[in-house]
Amino acid sequence: MINKKIHIYTLALCGLIASCSPAPQHKSPVGDTLYDKDWQFFRSNNALDLATAQQQKEWEPVQIPHTPKIEPLVVNEQFQGDAWYKKTIATEESWKGKQISLKFEAAMNVAEVWLNGEKLITHVGGYLPFTVNLTEKLKWDTPNELMVRLDNRDNPITGPKPLKDLDFNTYGGIYRHVYLQVNNDLHITDAVAAGKTASGGIFVSYPQVTAEQATIRIKTHLANAHIDPKKFRVVQKLLAGDKVVVDQTGELQTVNGKTDAENTIDLVLANPQLWSPKTPNLYHLVTRVYEGDSLVDEQTTRIGIREFKWVKNHLLINGEATFLRGVNRHQEYPYVGYATSDAADYRDAVKIKSAGFDYVRLSHYPHSPAFMAAADELGLVLLDSILGWQYFSEDPAFQAQIQQTCRDLIRRDRNHPSVMAWECSLNESWMTEPFIDSLTKIIDEEYPGAMSAGWQEYGYDIYLQARQHRLEHYKEPSKPYIVSEYGDWEYYAMNAGLNQTEWANLLQADRSSRQLLSDGETRLLQQASNIQEAHNDNFNTPAFADGYWVMFDYNRGYAPDLESSGIMSIDRLPKYSYYFYQSQRDASEVSDKFTSGPMVFIASEWNEKSDANVRVFSNADEVELLLNGKIIAKQTPDKNDNSKNLKNPPFNFALEKYEAGELKAIGYINGKAVAEHKVVTAGTATNIRLTVDTSGKAPQAGVKDIVFVYAQLVDSKGNLVRTNNIPVTFGISGNAKLISPVEVSTSSGIASALVELGDSLDNINISATSDNLAGTNLKL
Repeated sequence: MINKKIHIYTLALCGLIASCSPAPQHKSPVGDTLYDKDWQFFRSNNALDLATAQQQKEWEPVQIPHTPKIEPLVVNEQFQGDAWYKKTIATEESWKGKQISLKFEAAMNVAEVWLNGEKLITHVGGYLPFTVNLTEKLKWDTPNELMVRLDNRDNPITGPKPLKDLDFNTYGGIYRHVYLQVNNDLHITDAVAAGKTASGGIFVSYPQVTAEQATIRIKTHLANAHIDPKKFRVVQKLLAGDKVVVDQTGELQTVNGKTDAENTIDLVLANPQLWSPKTPNLYHLVTRVYEGDSLVDEQTTRIGIREFKWVKNHLLINGEATFLRGVNRHQEYPYVGYATSDAADYRDAVKIKSAGFDYVRLSHYPHSPAFMAAADELGLVLLDSILGWQYFSEDPAFQAQIQQTCRDLIRRDRNHPSVMAWECSLNESWMTEPFIDSLTKIIDEEYPGAMSAGWQEYGYDIYLQARQHRLEHYKEPSKPYIVSEYGDWEYYAMNAGLNQTEWANLLQADRSSRQLLSDGETRLLQQASNIQEAHNDNFNTPAFADGYWVMFDYNRGYAPDLESSGIMSIDRLPKYSYYFYQSQRDASEVSDKFTSGPMVFIASEWNEKSDANVRVFSNADEVELLLNGKIIAKQTPDKNDNSKNLKNPPFNFALEKYEAGELKAIGYINGKAVAEHKVVTAGTATNIRLTVDTSGKAPQAGVKDIVFVYAQLVDSKGNLVRTNNIPVTFGISGNAKLISPVEVSTSSGIASALVELGDSLDNINISATSDNLAGTNLKL
């Protein structure tokens, strides 16, 4: 036992950003207002009726997004039951004569909403938005009480499997934003709430896309809540930054009372700046509706002009042949489940792009609008999915629910340039051909010309097949094909690895891709070897994209431990595999929004247990490796069967023996040094170094942002000491709170805390202490 006091460090968040002032909520007499604050909550294991819930005395004040229960890091008994929310709505003078609604971005899973004791709606499904119209039910002379009951128990109508058999967790609560919508009688409708096929809200499509000219078709759906007809005109303006690049005013139209109308305008833009993974150019489309000379509604839509086209199973983006290197993502965070902040979702997208990916399969349900907006901005192509996993039912109610989910998904997400295709398919679930036909028909109805994608080859435009399935019953597809998942299950089950003989002496746990960050150098290198082999092998197929399983470690309803095949931990810390993928991005691709450009990384802890064969990942032409200033070798990438298809194979250096000290790798392109990485044999831990995960987005005040704080054990020279299971105690003061436990043990030398930020970033201080470094074999 080593009893050594680790120094206490405090971290002032305010110094990390330009301003520490609160982020005020927007207030407007017309439009959408964030309505996340001043809610109250309680949860119950029992199903309660409204009268019983109203008698509840102890309500907890909460802010949305919210999860019903702060879960442990490893979730073995996720809460399932009733989550009750209430909010007092005090009407404002500016609302009179307006249409008043509440929009819930998502709430898990069956929602019932009452206003002043009157039930207004029951909504089934926990991943997509629903809107409650309050206009006729609000009281003006007294405050209004809104009550919401959420039931996240297993549900045969929504599926998927019961939680105890499910490969992921579904969590609960009002876990995405709530908006107050205040509209004039004549207004642009909500795309989902309108319930209109290929209409509702604003629908932007691109009949023509070339480098010389693009046609932007804008369909605007309007509702007139008044009893009398109204005359209106629509003005569309397309902005690049602050500059209007093209605009057009529509003809005068009439919409009858208590009905709706649609306006269509084509904008023709010369020399458009096209959207692609390498050049994610975005425009702002400003839609204005005038009644006479009065502006009655305005909406801004961020769009990207692009064309996805398949020729002989190859993907062309804006005419350029493209292979999409990608990954699957589950959206959960530790402790809070799905209740992430917009900034946290943005940071996830930055991590994915920084890892070298250009494509994300949103498995296996609709992800947040915030993540999708980040994908638009960063250049991540998305496969958008409905909820589904190993569950199908002949029940007409189930099938109707899935069909409506497909419609709502497309209506919500159709304007995102990042969306390549629609996975209206129940993942790994046998489906009848008539049911598949109904889903592909819906896609064509809702977005004519859009591509469908499905797990069964029948019916869908794009065939999704996991690598383990391909190696069992693969046949040449007659349609565009994606390796939907690879690199995990085939090595976990050992039914598809190509190096069975070489790895025969390894235990299953050692040769699996499921390796925690704490599992050490040898097993993390094995994960990287599996991934390299599988990714290289994917190029032997006609696939135009592949998606590794999975980006981040995550919890599973049926398992007592984390699913650890992520290339980052559940705390968003990178494993060696992260750097393998990062090396596959071309060094010439550079962005100020994510990690990019030339890179080199030594995949070693370089201690007495390290392999003398050192693996280096780089996108350089050559890498030079030095040990304590002495050149070991300068060489080009490996050439073997498991690397021949790769853009940038790894570099393996054979050292004679281990020698403590500094390993340094230098990457060269055209003979010029472009990147450098050092690994130093660590000494005894003496200090803690605190860092905050910003990943392209600084901490945000006033919006219930959540950020990771990392306490890194370092020696006297600042080298990371990668020791597991050292307890670190976190403390916090100021307008913030710890979501994670006060004491967290290190994983590969890092203890991770999750912090929720309040209305101000002023005077937030975080401390980390550790008294006892346990274990006589640590050799610090």
